[in-house]
Amino acid sequence: MSTTKHEQILEFIESLEIGSKISVRQVAKHMGVSEGTAYRAIKEAEARGIASTIERVGTVRIEKQQKKNIERLTYAEVVNIVDGTVLGGAKGLHKTLQKFVIGAMKVDAMVKYIDPDSLLIVGNRDQVHRIALQEGAAVLITGGFDADDDVKALADSLELPIISSAYDTFTVASLINRAIYDRLIKKEIVLVEDILQNKQDIDVIRADHTVRTYHELVEKTGHARFPVVDGNMRVLGIVTSKDVSGQAEDVPIEKIMTKNPITVTPKTSVASTAHKMIWEGIELLPVVDGKKLVGVISRQDVIKGIQYFQKQPHTGDTIKDLILRHFREERNDDKSVSLVGEVTPQMTNSLGGVLSGVLMTLISEAGKVAIRRFKNSDMSVENVTVYFMKPIQIESQITIRAEVIDLGRKFGKADIEIFFEGERMAKALLTAQVLDK
Repeated sequence: MSTTKHEQILEFIESLEIGSKISVRQVAKHMGVSEGTAYRAIKEAEARGIASTIERVGTVRIEKQQKKNIERLTYAEVVNIVDGTVLGGAKGLHKTLQKFVIGAMKVDAMVKYIDPDSLLIVGNRDQVHRIALQEGAAVLITGGFDADDDVKALADSLELPIISSAYDTFTVASLINRAIYDRLIKKEIVLVEDILQNKQDIDVIRADHTVRTYHELVEKTGHARFPVVDGNMRVLGIVTSKDVSGQAEDVPIEKIMTKNPITVTPKTSVASTAHKMIWEGIELLPVVDGKKLVGVISRQDVIKGIQYFQKQPHTGDTIKDLILRHFREERNDDKSVSLVGEVTPQMTNSLGGVLSGVLMTLISEAGKVAIRRFKNSDMSVENVTVYFMKPIQIESQITIRAEVIDLGRKFGKADIEIFFEGERMAKALLTAQVLDK
């Protein structure tokens, strides 16, 4: 079976030089497809991180960032973050910046801080624009100002972007800093691709093979579950020992396999993958890019991946981290624990009441902490049923008490109550799936 036009277009885009411009019309003409087909493939290339679209410039082929450098932004991304306009140096938009410098000092002092691959954020200062480019830095002009024609020409010749944004310097710096901070949080989220890197050889079986081939593969590998693929490594199904049980040796695999199997992609989080495995009772999942098989991931891989990344340094705070920072854990008895803390202004709505999302975070965390005393494992919250909830005001000192009421091999249930000055403010029941170590 031949590769689809969609896959061929993606391969074509990936073969282009970094920095090349990509247009729907160009791709459609080169590949002999409709503009709609070309557009969909370009959008997927953006999702895969090998292309980026900039307003008034177009789509540019960029280098896919490795997770270790995910916090480094490309100049193309900066343009989109600050709603900027590219004045010159568009061929350098694919490059990444090491740091950004705010040009709020005299020229002589500023030069000390400008390095190649940095971004100078500065106002309407033509001389500074020129010097920064000569030092190997890109320039972001705040206040919506233009640049001199000779500066634009210099940016083009050096392939260093010069960008104009209507925002002020503080806003621009805040937006870029926020984007980098968000990247740091993403860097901590364990994805399937992070624990798939050492998977070189994938044990698969073809749809036109027979049960005899399956048994030979079991004997060779010691496994009992295999992805079923076609000649182009596209996943067609899954075959297990249950499927082949009682079948004759010459029965084709395509007759007994499970079609349309559950799969994950390299960008699926390990937490989500673990949830699918627990919920469906699956020991092995195919990992696909598009429809093409790129690896397999086992439950053991997932557990090891979660355990390894939990030991890594923490570099960015999520909303959950910011909430839990204001609460401490207290043990009550053998079955219950409490989270005790204050409702801060950031946790409230415009009326001064605590946000429901904050309460759900506290309820979920308290329930997991209680269950973890009995099951020292990772878990995924399956369901939270809130029976009632009274308004909780800003700066209230509250206690979230969680008691384990039921525990199985792969699940736990906790009863959760929230108290303020001895009065019960909310009551909930939480169920969590437990991932055995």
